[in-house]
Amino acid sequence: MMKHYIDNGVLLGLLINRKSRQVEIYRQAKEAEVLDCPAAVSGEDVLKGFVLNLGMIW
Repeated sequence: MMKHYIDNGVLLGLLINRKSRQVEIYRQAKEAEVLDCPAAVSGEDVLKGFVLNLGMIW
């Protein structure tokens, strides 16, 4: 599903799965990266300064 967003121009996609405690990170022209139980994720160069603290989600 996220691939459709990336294919249509979205630069960064974050898919959060609470049950598995994983975050899938989607970027242009790259394979999805899967993080296991990260404490936080950033907006990288797309949303500079943005940090999502995942402590309350897990």
